[in-house]
Amino acid sequence: MKKWTWAAAILVVAGVLLVARYDRLDRGTAPKQPTISAAQEKSAKLLAVQQDVLLTEELCRTQCIIDMHKAAVSTLQVKQTDVPGHLRKIVQGHPRLESLSWYGASTAPLSTAGTSTKEYPKQVQAELDKASKAVHAGTDYRSSLLETGMGLRAVLGVPASEGHGLVAVIRQDVLAKVETEAKKNMRLVMNPNPNRKPGMKAAEANNLQETSVANPEENEGKSHYYKNQIVVKFKKTPSEKQLTQIQKELKASSCEKLGYSYLFTSQKMDTKQMIRYFRKHHIDYVEPHYLYNTNETLPAPAMPTGPLHFRPLAQEQAEGEPNDTLFARYQWNLPLIQTEMGWTFSKGSGDVIVAVVDTGVDLTHPDLKDRLLTGYNAINPSGKPADDVGHGSHVAGIIAATVNNSLGIAGLTWDNPILPVKVLDNSGAGNAYNVAKGIIWAADNGAKVINLSLGNYAESSFLHDAIKYAYNKDVVLVAATGNDNSGQPGYPAAYPEVLAVAATDNNRNKASFSNYGSYVDVAAPGVNIASTYTNNQYASLSGTSMASPHAAGLAALIRSVNPKLTNKEVMDIMRNTAADVGDAGRDDYFGYGQIDVYQALESASGGTKASANGKEQPLSRESGNAITRFFQRLFSK
Repeated sequence: MKKWTWAAAILVVAGVLLVARYDRLDRGTAPKQPTISAAQEKSAKLLAVQQDVLLTEELCRTQCIIDMHKAAVSTLQVKQTDVPGHLRKIVQGHPRLESLSWYGASTAPLSTAGTSTKEYPKQVQAELDKASKAVHAGTDYRSSLLETGMGLRAVLGVPASEGHGLVAVIRQDVLAKVETEAKKNMRLVMNPNPNRKPGMKAAEANNLQETSVANPEENEGKSHYYKNQIVVKFKKTPSEKQLTQIQKELKASSCEKLGYSYLFTSQKMDTKQMIRYFRKHHIDYVEPHYLYNTNETLPAPAMPTGPLHFRPLAQEQAEGEPNDTLFARYQWNLPLIQTEMGWTFSKGSGDVIVAVVDTGVDLTHPDLKDRLLTGYNAINPSGKPADDVGHGSHVAGIIAATVNNSLGIAGLTWDNPILPVKVLDNSGAGNAYNVAKGIIWAADNGAKVINLSLGNYAESSFLHDAIKYAYNKDVVLVAATGNDNSGQPGYPAAYPEVLAVAATDNNRNKASFSNYGSYVDVAAPGVNIASTYTNNQYASLSGTSMASPHAAGLAALIRSVNPKLTNKEVMDIMRNTAADVGDAGRDDYFGYGQIDVYQALESASGGTKASANGKEQPLSRESGNAITRFFQRLFSK
């Protein structure tokens, strides 16, 4: 281990602090949240990104090792003459396998599928030799991460019976993608970048005064909008003749209607000119067409060069735990919020649909595909809501990755279906028109809960109309507060009809990046969260975007255990049963506290009401031990 040793050490320290944290909780006290400087915030964000890349690398390797063991067993069962074709099918059906070799007693492979081992550089060849020797000795093999001219690669080996075994080269290009997306989410790179995106302006959220944005942190408190577009809601719907005249005077290239509002694009006027133009009409409001982005040049974090060590899988699963292969090792977040205990009340219902209004969802992911309904692409209505970023797939997995299927991760719910709604493009950003359209479509197509892991600092009446439309249809709306460590309200989270969710870490402290304020309702885990990702993969991400789906999943479970509850009653239960953390009572960092699945479902099912906020509800020893085991497993040899 040459690089990232420091990161591993920090994680070990985190594990030690975690145990101490449980001791404090058992005594009924909790540390107050420290004030951090901008430099400390930036360092903490970089560390979160580095940890996400490290954990993503381990998620990928762990799942690949498990897949290879299954492949080794299946290869033993085919005729020797059929082995080449069998290996080709395995490689073609796996998102990360680039080369797969079947070994017998000889040091040379009996058969290879995919890229020929002769095509790899010397560093990969050396690792292939080590892997084959390990396989012949009857042990698994994991190389360090290899930076090659072909991209990031790793070599794995697994033994099979009868002296046979498999050796594989796997692609780890997902790490670069996770790093890029994580930096966007954390505002470590500008997203959106008004200085480079044609037709877009940056302005102060409260007065639309144009401003320049020189670095990512300056996006805090800024709104972004299209400079030649305007959204208008008339007091009285204009006639076709009036609309034609307006378009002529604006020299409008397009006019789109959604609900009671119109979106005009002008070839002649900018946003401010159009605002002045429409003030002479009878209107309810006129406002810019805002841009929304996900809630996730700096030096890139060093790539890990050595494997972490884990106990054998057979020693990982405790009695009653889901058998999902990555659950016990990586998913500290579900035990922290009493999820397994909550499942004794309800594991969900197929009648309670959760809409993920986001970048779309990986429609073929083996851990998601059986949980997905036919969704909607607001950007391209004729297309599918496929995820080209990874953000929406990660959010969907937190809510509803298939549980107890001996694969990947476990979602918060077992039976609630996901309605994927794509409103953000391949940059992770989208406009208010498409976000509003996606919310309205989800409300009209059976969603009982809508998750919105996206935001902007500008209060938009247009988007608020869509929020109120869904709320009035009895939908529970849940949104992320944002990742700027800012006290300025972010929208849609700050709308009164929305449950605003801040992020906590594994110690139940405020995540360093999490926005705060009087509008925050509850908090949920949002640091180093393992979940599903694009191209049938898994990744670790951090952000309030990851906290929000924990609350959305809980809302779905509450509506599953008691379908008669209104959306307001569901949100009240989540607030009233939250475990108080930080300062006693409601505060701006955590709202009413961190969500508690067990307490919320007990209350929703008519059980004894949880104790009132104002006195901390300490974590159970069972939950404390579950998360402590996570760190022990992570670094045990």
